[in-house]
Amino acid sequence: MNEEMVQQLMATAERLANAAESLDRVLGRLDSQQVALSAKVDRIVAAVDEHAAIEPADQEATRQLQERVAELEKSNTDLKAQAARMVRKTLPPMVSAILAKNGAEAAGEKIEKGVLDKTLQSLSVEQRIAVKAELARAGMIE
Repeated sequence: MNEEMVQQLMATAERLANAAESLDRVLGRLDSQQVALSAKVDRIVAAVDEHAAIEPADQEATRQLQERVAELEKSNTDLKAQAARMVRKTLPPMVSAILAKNGAEAAGEKIEKGVLDKTLQSLSVEQRIAVKAELARAGMIE
């Protein structure tokens, strides 16, 4: 072998060594990127697992809150119905006095329409309307 071929072989060997070193550096970077990606994936998996573990507790809390809302809505409906039943059952003194003066008693029971008309016959139209409005509000007539 002549010297020229030896130099070419040496140059080629040197280039191969440089290429091997470059490949080694690239493989090192790929390994570090793989490790970083693996760590990110592990964190994501852990977060998903943690969320899955918390989710049943959240569902239980949501279910309890929904039950509480339903219970409160039912209580609210019951209270509204009770308030509707608890409307004023007494008559103003003026109406009671007019009824007593004309001989009708209104002690919380319903008054018959005929008796009421006969009792209020001596009053003016405005007074009759006022008395009937108060009696209707008290639930004594319909």
